[in-house]
Amino acid sequence: MSVPLWLWIATVGGLLALIAVDLVVVDHNPHAVTSREAAKWVVFYVACAVLFGAGIWFFAGHRPAIEFFTGYITEYSLSIDNLFIFMIIMTSFKVPKIHQHRVLLVGILLALAMRSVFIAVGAALINEFVWVFFLFGAILVATAVNMVRGKGHGEEYQENAVTRMVRKVFPVTEDFHGHKSFIKKDGKRWLTPMFVVIVAIGSADLLFAVDSIPAIFGITQEAFLVFTANAFALMGLRQLYFLLGGLVDKLVYLTYGLAVILGFIGAKLVLHALHEYHAVPDWLDINNWVSLGVIVVVLAVTTLASLAKSKRTEANAELEAAETSR
Repeated sequence: MSVPLWLWIATVGGLLALIAVDLVVVDHNPHAVTSREAAKWVVFYVACAVLFGAGIWFFAGHRPAIEFFTGYITEYSLSIDNLFIFMIIMTSFKVPKIHQHRVLLVGILLALAMRSVFIAVGAALINEFVWVFFLFGAILVATAVNMVRGKGHGEEYQENAVTRMVRKVFPVTEDFHGHKSFIKKDGKRWLTPMFVVIVAIGSADLLFAVDSIPAIFGITQEAFLVFTANAFALMGLRQLYFLLGGLVDKLVYLTYGLAVILGFIGAKLVLHALHEYHAVPDWLDINNWVSLGVIVVVLAVTTLASLAKSKRTEANAELEAAETSR
């Protein structure tokens, strides 16, 4: 799939236009985003991704379209896991609800800009060296193992090196000052916690990119599809944060499902590399229809099992409460 420069420019321009609409409609009047409002925006961004994928199917054929949809679903499902750490960061910094949308918007835009560098480097390496597939596969399998062992996100947020450096280099106020990131105090410029939390969100998402970028390269090696799948997933992530809220805690088996997906894609990358070296037969080079099917089935099973488990837990808790009150 050869992507001309004008299409890159048009796509980036379209994404910036969507962000501008978001800024005007939602962020122009800061307020606490309701579940109903968030649901409408989630549907809107998912519809945009579906229309974009349909356009790829119409103009470029089914293969790149399936790669886009598979990559988008993978990135979106992996990004749900990001919501845990985003919630912990918001709680840790005590971000007022009316400003949480701006924090997520700017933080995720920062993350997308940094991810673009990862994508460009990854695409260049893959085009030159087949062994990179082994490296990416190993990263994904190791991440999957760590997820199963419970070495994912914790309950408390520990500031990373980037946010610690920001605090060390610049003076930071104790309190928020509306949605301002900078203020003048005692004749000098100070950062506010708004700036620091935006950096925290962006840098935290960048750490997740270490897993998600190799994952999507296991589905498609076309940089345009990798970038757009990431962009649509991240843009819809903000509203998903407000829509799901406490429901994220009910997805008790999500981590295991994501571990299975990462492990599967890691194995696919290794098999693809072996196939390139003519070390395995053609039928072991897993195609994207199979990948899409596996990912959808795993997500459906883990979601349904999680909701069933949470329902049983709540029912048992109510039963115990009733017996205690007798």
